[in-house]
Amino acid sequence: MQWLSAENLVAVGTALLGIVASAVMVWYERRVPRRKCIGYRVQLDTPIGDDGQSGRTHRRLGWFDTAAGMTDASMVLLRIENDGSQGIGRDDYLGPGSHGLTVEFGRRTILGVSVTQPSETSHLLDHFTRERGFTYQGGTLHIPRVPLNRGAYFKLLVLLSGGHEGDEIQVSGDLSDGEVHRNRSATPDEKAPLFSRAARLITITLTLCVIALAVIVVAQDDSPPPIGCESGTLTLTGSTAFAPVLREVAEKYERDCEAEDTDIVVDAHGSTSGIRELAAAGAKAKQGSPAIVALSDGPKPSGLPQLRENRVAVSVFALVVNERVGLRNLSTADVRSLYRGEVANWRELGGPDLPVRLVSRDANSGTRQVFQRRVLGRGEIANSSVDCLHKDDPTAPLIRCELDSTEQVLATVADVPGAIGYSELNLADRAKGLRVLTLDGEPASVDAIENGTSSYPYREIEYAYTYGRPPADSLASSFLTYLTRGNGQDVIRTHGHLPCWTPEGLKLCARPSP
Repeated sequence: MQWLSAENLVAVGTALLGIVASAVMVWYERRVPRRKCIGYRVQLDTPIGDDGQSGRTHRRLGWFDTAAGMTDASMVLLRIENDGSQGIGRDDYLGPGSHGLTVEFGRRTILGVSVTQPSETSHLLDHFTRERGFTYQGGTLHIPRVPLNRGAYFKLLVLLSGGHEGDEIQVSGDLSDGEVHRNRSATPDEKAPLFSRAARLITITLTLCVIALAVIVVAQDDSPPPIGCESGTLTLTGSTAFAPVLREVAEKYERDCEAEDTDIVVDAHGSTSGIRELAAAGAKAKQGSPAIVALSDGPKPSGLPQLRENRVAVSVFALVVNERVGLRNLSTADVRSLYRGEVANWRELGGPDLPVRLVSRDANSGTRQVFQRRVLGRGEIANSSVDCLHKDDPTAPLIRCELDSTEQVLATVADVPGAIGYSELNLADRAKGLRVLTLDGEPASVDAIENGTSSYPYREIEYAYTYGRPPADSLASSFLTYLTRGNGQDVIRTHGHLPCWTPEGLKLCARPSP
C-alpha cells in the first residue's frame, strides 16, 4: 500500500516520538514550578574550628585560632537564585517586614555575613542595606527585597559559631503567585552528574526525532520555498540601532526562500535620514510604492501622511558611561543637569574627579530623539567638539560631540575617560570598557518591561515605514510579514527587542511608551 512507504513510516514514527517527548516535557514542567520562583542552594557548609565534633582534623593559624567564638565556627555559602520563568520585583515579596526572605541557621549563631555578586549584576548590592532590612540576630538572617531577573542570583558567605556542620538551613518567604524552594547543589567534594535523568531522557528522544527528520529532509530535498517568498530588490534604511536585526533577518529571508534573484540591502543612516529618503523616493516615483522600507526609533514626523506605519518591536535603550566614572545609577534630574551643561565634573554627582564628556548621536538619530523625548524632555546643549576630546568653542560649559552611529558612540565612550552616551541596550550590554546605568534605580531590562514590573522610561516602539501600501506580491510586503510575524520574530528577540506580534508585545505596541 502506498501509505506504507518508507517516508510515511518515518514521518509517523517521528510524530509519535515528538508526542512522547512533548508528554515528557509537560510532565517535567508540571513537576517543577516555572512561575515566580526563588530557589536556594547550600553550596558550602564546613567547620573551620577545631572542636572535633565533625570528625575532621583541623589546623588553624592566626585569626582563625585567636578570635572569639572560632573554636566551634563554621562557614556556609548560600546561593539565592531566580529559577522561575518570570522576573521578580520588589513588590512581589509579601510579608509584614521590610525584608523579603528569612534564613534560619538552627542552633548556630551568626558572626558575620558577606554578599558576593557577579560584576554584570553588581547593582544588586545597592539593595543590601540595613534600611532595606539586611540584618541578623542570633541564628536568623533577614534578606532585603532584591529584584531578580530570570536566572539572576546572589551569594551569601556566612560565618557561624555553635551547632554542628550540616544542621538544617531553611530559607523562607512569601512571593506573589510564586514560591521559595530548596535546590540541591553538589558539595565541593562531590562530583556532579553530567546530565540529570530527565535531561538524558529528553535529549535521547529529541535526538531520535532530529535524525528521523533529517532522513525525511534528505529524501525530499526538492521541496519548494516557503509560501510568500518574493524576488526582486529591496533597500532597508533608517535606524542604525535596529540595523543588526535587519541584516540578520535579510540573510535569513534570502536563505529560507532560496531565491537567487532576491537582493536585500541594509543601508542605515539614522531614523530621520531614512524617513526623508523614503519620502523623497516616493514623491519621485509619483505612483506606486518604491522598494524601500525605513525603520525608525519612534513615530515619523508630522506632515508625511503618505508614509504607512508597521509596528515591529519594543526597543530598550540605555545610558552608558566610561568604566572609570564608577557610578551605577543616575536620577532623571541628574541626567537632565548633565545634558543642560550644568555638571562639568563627575565629582559633583559623587563620582571621581573627571571632566564630563557628552558623546551624542547626530540629529538624524532616532536613539537621540527617543532620549530627548522620553528622558530629557528637551534638546541637548550645542555641539562643541569634533573629536570628543577638545573644545572647538571655548565658551561652551563642557565638551559635547556628535557621532554618526551607535557603534561609534559605544567605542568613544569606552575610550574617553569621563564620557557618557546612549545606545540600544543589546549593543551596550556587549560592549567592553563601559557600564550600563540604571535610571532612578530602574534597570534597562526587556524582561522587566515585558512582565510589567518596570517603569523604565528610555524605551520606544520600533516602526517600519513604507510609502503607501506596497503590493501584496512585492518583496517589501513579503519581507515585512516575515520580519513582524514570521521567523524574523526570533531574530528580533535574540537581539534584545520585544516583538510586537507576541501576547505581551501586542499590549505594549498598542499604545505609546510611557
